[in-house]
Amino acid sequence: MHTHTHTHTQENSYLVRSMDFMGWISARGYVVMLLMFPLTVNQGSACDAPSSPQCFRRNKEESVYKCEWHQNTTEGDATFDLRFSFCDKPLGSFRETHAWVNEEQLIRFRPVDVWVEAHVGDSKCTSNKTSVLLSETVKFEAPRDISVSWTQNHLSMTWTAAEKHPAMAEVWFRKAETQSWEKRRNLTEFTQSKNLMYQLVIEDLQKRTSYQVQLRHQTTVTRYPLWSDWSPLVIVPAELERKLDVNMTLEALEGFRKVTLLWKPVHHATAVSGLTYILKDTQSPRGCPCKKKPHSIKQTEHTEYVSYSPVSISVIARNAAGSSPEAVIQVPAGPAPDLKPCDKTLLNGKVKKSTCLEWYELQDGDLRPESVRTLTARTTKRERKLMRNSTKDYVGYLYYEHLCVNKRPKTVNMCLFYQKENVPKKAPQDLFVFNQTHNSATLSWKTIPTVERRGFLTHYNMCSVKINSQGELKECHSIPASLVTYRLENLRPEMKYNISLAGVTTAGEGPKATVTINTLPLISMNEWLKLGLVLAFLFILLLVVCACICKRMKKNILPPVPEPSILDFSSRESVTQEWMQEEDEEVEHGFTLQLLHPTGETLAEDAEDTAMSLDIAIKRLDPVVPEETNADALIPSSTAQTLRDAKKEIPNTEQEDLLALLLYRKGLVFDMKTDLVK
Repeated sequence: MHTHTHTHTQENSYLVRSMDFMGWISARGYVVMLLMFPLTVNQGSACDAPSSPQCFRRNKEESVYKCEWHQNTTEGDATFDLRFSFCDKPLGSFRETHAWVNEEQLIRFRPVDVWVEAHVGDSKCTSNKTSVLLSETVKFEAPRDISVSWTQNHLSMTWTAAEKHPAMAEVWFRKAETQSWEKRRNLTEFTQSKNLMYQLVIEDLQKRTSYQVQLRHQTTVTRYPLWSDWSPLVIVPAELERKLDVNMTLEALEGFRKVTLLWKPVHHATAVSGLTYILKDTQSPRGCPCKKKPHSIKQTEHTEYVSYSPVSISVIARNAAGSSPEAVIQVPAGPAPDLKPCDKTLLNGKVKKSTCLEWYELQDGDLRPESVRTLTARTTKRERKLMRNSTKDYVGYLYYEHLCVNKRPKTVNMCLFYQKENVPKKAPQDLFVFNQTHNSATLSWKTIPTVERRGFLTHYNMCSVKINSQGELKECHSIPASLVTYRLENLRPEMKYNISLAGVTTAGEGPKATVTINTLPLISMNEWLKLGLVLAFLFILLLVVCACICKRMKKNILPPVPEPSILDFSSRESVTQEWMQEEDEEVEHGFTLQLLHPTGETLAEDAEDTAMSLDIAIKRLDPVVPEETNADALIPSSTAQTLRDAKKEIPNTEQEDLLALLLYRKGLVFDMKTDLVK
């Protein structure tokens, strides 16, 4: 409870100090004291003295005053007498803790004392007296109809104005219940609205954070204003900055389509005070059957049924602080592969209440309309006449006829409408030829733009004429309008053709696109056979070359590794028996190095010397063997053969750069090679 003091001085002058919990001080002339320490006068023990009363009016123009007080424990049979100092009798007896008094019963322009007597059974207790100047005392009602919105990092608050003058407002706010309150005080402004509204902007907050806010206000046109009661706690959510990320799945059914929308939930701070999603489509405002008003949902998924005509569905999220940007989902027109011209429309006929007609002006690319015309049973004759007059000649319209079946819009007719037709204005685009042979060719082109057709395109007309051919007739082919490629057959080899292509409507044939074709020569069977033989020969030659290269690479990369020879003495056992029983001898280790002559001279003499050296080496292997004994018989067959080969090959090899050195030690023969250094 707030503490207030009251002092009465001489010459009817009063000095009142009124202190609320915000420290407001006011002193001038006659100052009215509204709350005082409860100095009670008790008679009996069952009575609890009430607080000092406050008497005020709600605004400067009000003529009825309200006096209110409080009592800690209210008995069921308690009554209260409201008394003023200018009257000996109470102005009334009340069971509530407030009373309404007309201004005619009061003295308003000079200070008066007011107090309350409480009666509980036989007990009576009296509140402390309060001095008040009623004409200058105003207390607003608590702020109501509070709305909040974010502008950058500034929070704007609006509420119903109590009078036609700016007010002083005090706002307390905090981010969470566990944090301390912050306070701001400022004058309000008026906003342009249907009703008179106060506005207060709290600057430098964080728009991505939620807040708890309370406020109160008081008048600025009286000398002794009272603060109003506090408003209810206002939960301010964070700002919805981004539009929803909406995904759409489309399922085509018979006459209508099922559209399922799914989006991600928003951040928790934006939904603390509740969140709704608002959906609306573009078909409903046009008055089509099954008209739906914008509706709100709580879920993040929604299913809607639409007709075959193009529809735009918008989705926004809304919380207490505002709305998110609008997310618009474009549902294109339903598929129409076999779109045919309209044989009749209901433009001049009677339209039923459950029927809706739509005309979309066709554009290139998809079938989204640039403009739409809608005709329903509520369309007046004047509107229908304006619609007919605004329909353009030579312009295509996608015509839809919808019905409302089981509360779902269903498309029952879909066709292409021309009020008046003409021949196409342009020829097919980008005509070119590919995959040419001696008797055929394939042609491809781009379709005529929709705005250039000027009528319903029934087919294409393709004609071919041989160049430099007299008396040859022109051959023409009718191609369906849905095709953009065509294979031209039955052409002659090595001939030149002029090809023309034109679009055709019910009004006639349009401009032609032309291209020239040169067919390839005809190749006979003999030419094919010759070509095959040549290719076979080249293939075999390639295999031989590859084999040689692989063999050479194998020889260089993986040279042969010599193997040790095993001596066979079985055939010469009788001749060598004595020799094997003798003591082992040391065999000199030596080798003869034969260098090539760099000058390229004859090597006959060197070859003879080399042969003699080999004979001597053979004899040295066994000095005990008699001369008449053939050396080859005492040497193992493999070693002897190696020596004989060496004697034969050395004279005939002019590029040999390696010399074999044969050593014999204890019955083993080793073949060692060394590179010659030039």
